[in-house]
Amino acid sequence: MADQASLLPAESLTVAYIGLGSNLGDSLQILRRTWEILGRQPGIRLHRLSSPYRTRPVDMATRNWFVNGAGSVLTALSPEELLAVLHLVEKRFGRKRDPAARGYRDRELDLDLLLYGDCVRREGQPVLPHPEMHRRLFVLLPMAEIAPDVRHPLLHRSMGDLLRSAAHGSDEQAARRISWPDTTA
Repeated sequence: MADQASLLPAESLTVAYIGLGSNLGDSLQILRRTWEILGRQPGIRLHRLSSPYRTRPVDMATRNWFVNGAGSVLTALSPEELLAVLHLVEKRFGRKRDPAARGYRDRELDLDLLLYGDCVRREGQPVLPHPEMHRRLFVLLPMAEIAPDVRHPLLHRSMGDLLRSAAHGSDEQAARRISWPDTTA
């Protein structure tokens, strides 16, 4: 049975952007498998996936660098439903969310709903757009790759422009593009 996203024309679906990250295990394989799993979820149609980027951890004390990326999907799901799917996929990879825990921790998988169309929500979950995305190179690098002209709905600036601002004066070694593993073998 076909799901609702595959039956609807693309123009009736919402474009959502998802941040993907991992700094434990085989991060490249984890993110690649995550993307494939997302594509099999009802109400989600994969659109574009960025290159992976190896990035220095931000606001956490760890030696484990991250692999980050961003992807766009076409979805018939609401923001709440899409976030619930992202959390279920994280859980599948062993992620345990502890609301009482403070600070960031190493993790096999981190999925963030960055943008959901032009939706702006300041209360409830998910907050949209993601409140820190415009400050983080590990989000803006892959976003600018797949959607350089998409505008932040609150700042009214493109992803490419936000990346240029965030990159100004930043450590050039903090992030670099890498490649997805060859899956043809």
